[in-house]
Amino acid sequence: MANSDRLRCDQLTLAYDQTEVIRQLSLEIPTGQITTLIGPNGCGKSTLLKGLARLMPPKSGAAYLDGKAIHQQSTRQVARQLAVLLQNPEAPEGLSVRELLALGRYPHQGFFGTITHEDEAKIDDALEMAGIQHLAERPLGELSGGQRQLAWIAMALAQDAEILLLDEPTTFLDMVHQLEVLNLLERLHQGRRRTIVLVLHDINHAARFSQHLIALREGRIVRSGSPREIVTRDLLADVFQVEAAILTDPHSDAPYCIPLRPMTETLAT
Repeated sequence: MANSDRLRCDQLTLAYDQTEVIRQLSLEIPTGQITTLIGPNGCGKSTLLKGLARLMPPKSGAAYLDGKAIHQQSTRQVARQLAVLLQNPEAPEGLSVRELLALGRYPHQGFFGTITHEDEAKIDDALEMAGIQHLAERPLGELSGGQRQLAWIAMALAQDAEILLLDEPTTFLDMVHQLEVLNLLERLHQGRRRTIVLVLHDINHAARFSQHLIALREGRIVRSGSPREIVTRDLLADVFQVEAAILTDPHSDAPYCIPLRPMTETLAT
């Protein structure tokens, strides 16, 4: 493991009851980069993210944060270093955006949980970074889906963790809000060198906004590397069972996938 890789796992197995979803998986998350987990439905992407986030105990093996098994660290200790946003998070009814962001400050608060001037400064900075200062006093329930997702990401920013894990942050958002979320994450990477781990279904978004991809199938890593190394015709056929054409995105120079047909049709012809 490189000294700079703060988050990794070694021979990690994760299971629901006796059903293993992630099997003896070892990986290293490059520090200061955007890493995206890709793969077909049911391959274990979200489960792996939960294991890395200390939200799911390992059946065997371990995930490590700063060289220590993450399940042996306290919740507060982990939360100071790592923020996680799962799918469809819920907040208490009537909570304003600013109040939501204040919840992100809990790892840094004392016994009485009092909001300090430093907390307020971090909250204001997160609102500005996410571009939602004008929504600060609005109830969360009154926001659009895209605005609400930006608010949740801003809460993770207010937590001031250097590692962010997000499970399908663009799901159910329209095109403009998908880009707002992904552009925000790109700014975090470029401007603040945050380590970001995503689960995305859109291969082209993954290739455009990530520096590192990890392709999963049936709970195991098929291959990891740069988008140019991963988004190939052979890998898409192997992992996603689709025949595809690979072009180059003229804006980002990233590979651009055009799915053509399922491999079942290709084999039948």
